[in-house]
Amino acid sequence: MKKVLFVLTSHGEKGNAGSTGYHLGEVSHPWKVLHDAGVEIDLVSPRGGEPPVDGFDLEDPANKEFWNHPVYQEKRIHTKSPKEITPSDYSAIYFAGGHGTMWDFPDNQELQELTKTIYESGGIVGAVCHGPSALVNVTLSNGSKLIAGKRVNGFSNEEEEIVKLEGVVPFLLENKLIASGGKYSKSAPWNSHVEVDERLVTGQNPQSAKAVGEAILSLLKK
Repeated sequence: MKKVLFVLTSHGEKGNAGSTGYHLGEVSHPWKVLHDAGVEIDLVSPRGGEPPVDGFDLEDPANKEFWNHPVYQEKRIHTKSPKEITPSDYSAIYFAGGHGTMWDFPDNQELQELTKTIYESGGIVGAVCHGPSALVNVTLSNGSKLIAGKRVNGFSNEEEEIVKLEGVVPFLLENKLIASGGKYSKSAPWNSHVEVDERLVTGQNPQSAKAVGEAILSLLKK
């Protein structure tokens, strides 16, 4: 089995509404599922180096284990940049959420190219919460959008309104996923919801992160 590439945002500001970053639980929970199954994971971020973190809660056992793991502590502090990544090394690419992703994922052409290459080589593409913002502009070699016609999930408009950031984020993710051709579905706020469409795995919110990891692992075993 090849490795899995986790992508973390480098963006640390939520407009004028405070700090943000990648959501720790959306990294740690899928990481634990895959790590416990013997899968090796690399970490990448748009700018490389140590990315900003949000949702920092070491009372969560998975968060604590990931944060303090000596190997992954080193990988977390020194994330790779996209240009350092060889796509053929990876069986899957996974985009963790956090509000920062809404600013630096959607238009990052290096991440789009990595996603396209891994997917077209038979790999898995996964994302959770705001992480699917990375997928809205990914175009395949045949000219179609990666998510066009596929069942897809992500942070809902209702959830964005509950956290009072609908006027802060550059766009509403639910709307953009639909505009990019995705067949969007959702559950009530803060309920786990994961959509699997062939090799595309997307989850709605932080509560969905572990289940996204489990779905990716299931596909890796096929």
